[in-house]
Formats: sequence, structure tokens, C-alpha cells
Amino acid sequence: MDDFVGYCPVEVTDSVLNVSFPLAVLYPTRAPAKPQTVGGYILDLAINAPPKEGVFPLVIISHGKGSSPWVYRTLAHHLAGNGFIVGLPEHPFNNRDNKSWQGTLQNLEARPRHVQLAINSLFGHPVFAASLKPDWVALIGHSMGGYTALALAGGIPTCFPYESPDQQARTVETVTDDRVKALVLLTPATPWFFTEGSLRLVDVPILLLEAEKDEHTPPEHGLLVLHRVADQNKIQHRVIENAGHFSFLSPFPAARTSPMFPPSQDPPGFDRLQFHTELNAEVLAFLTRQIQ
Repeated sequence: MDDFVGYCPVEVTDSVLNVSFPLAVLYPTRAPAKPQTVGGYILDLAINAPPKEGVFPLVIISHGKGSSPWVYRTLAHHLAGNGFIVGLPEHPFNNRDNKSWQGTLQNLEARPRHVQLAINSLFGHPVFAASLKPDWVALIGHSMGGYTALALAGGIPTCFPYESPDQQARTVETVTDDRVKALVLLTPATPWFFTEGSLRLVDVPILLLEAEKDEHTPPEHGLLVLHRVADQNKIQHRVIENAGHFSFLSPFPAARTSPMFPPSQDPPGFDRLQFHTELNAEVLAFLTRQIQ
């Protein structure tokens, strides 16, 4: 890590839903950082410090269903300390505090829009606009965040009958954004892309990482990406040996690590702490290659 990491909270407004949602921004700064509690976790941060001079690529991380952006804090912090501006939006009605849209057409429609609104907010932000590489965004999505990233990158999802008010499968009306230039998909949830041609417009480099012992998104999810995107040669794919679905979440503090809290658990013998050292390096290397 070459820089200190700054932290700035931003509020983003969704005029369609008439709601606002939080967007945490981590970024390179020269201001000294110190331990701060954010999102219930401790990170070394310089709160509201000025960004380091220069222009940096933007990365947005989309969390899984019923989750929190802060469970990807170590990856976000690593990227911010190595030359990226990282946005961590909390998806309305599909986060740990409010899961009311889980399993609905509204959620499938809104998630990509919320990521686009986060991108727009940062490109128009009085502090960050001048620090962002123009028209270049990478998306990182875990689980349902993988669906979100693929949809915004041009995927054409179809909802299942149980998700639709009239119990009919239908094409999901989602936004797309041609500023998206790379995807990192971590055990992505992809069943909404089951129709032929659903991912043919996704034509950007992809790092696809799957878990060997994933109890929530089995190999069929990754196969949809591998078989349906425009150019399979643009995919870098790896299956993490002995990893589980939640192994991609930042290691939890000891006080929150318990069999009663499944997101803190891994298959027997899996070292999440060691894996995240490797994950941070792999994602950073992949994203760095895309901007060179």
C-alpha cells in the first residue's frame, strides 16, 4: 500500500423511489490515517481528508442480498490504498437492515440503477469529480452483486414468475452503462441470465472467482457467465479450493465469528485471512491491467 486511505460518506438520491441511500467512498490521500469505526468495523482511515493529487479509476462494489457494503471493507481499503477510488453503496430494501424487496422484480430493476446513481454521484461530486479517470468504472459484485454488475454491463435478465406481481416471467427493465470497463464477479448469482443471448452484450474483461464448496451459488451460476458472454477469451476464471460462499467476505472480528452467524463461517480447514491476502492482490492486479 502506497497511500493512506481517506473516507467520505455520501448520500445518493433515487428519484424513482424517492429515497436516499448511503455511499461510502474510500480513496487515496496523503493525510495520515488512524483507526476509525465505520459500519461497525475498525479501519485505518482519514475521515473527509482531501484526495491525493492525481486522477484515479473508480471501482464500485455491489454487496449481496440482505448484506452490507462493509463486509468487503478489506478489499475496498486495499484498492483505495493502491490508487483507486472505491464506492460502497448500500442497496435500498435489500440490505441487512431492510430486506423487504428480496425476491422481487423491483429489486432486480433497482439494483443496477442504484449502482449507476452511485457512479453519477461521484462523477458529479465537488470533491471527487476532478480526481476520477473519465468514463472508466470497474464493478465488483459478490453473489447478488454479481447479478447487479452483469446487468449494468449490458446483461438482459429475465425474472422468474414468483418475482413478478402477475406471476409471469418477463424481461427485467434495467439500466446499462457504457462507462463500465471491467467486472470482478465473486461467486455471482446469475440464474436471471438463463435465456439465450442474455449476456451477449457484456463485452468487457471479467475476473470470475468461484468457491469450490459454495452452498448458495453452485457451479451452474458461473457456467452461465462462461458460456453466454460475448468473448470467452476476456474471462479470467478460477475456482477457489475449499472456499464457501461467504469466504469472499472480509474476515469478521472474533466477537462476531460463530457458527450462529453463517457469514463468518468457512468450510473446515479454509483460512479466510490468508485467502483475503491473495484475493486483494489478485483483484488489484486484474484491475491494474485493465487501465494500462
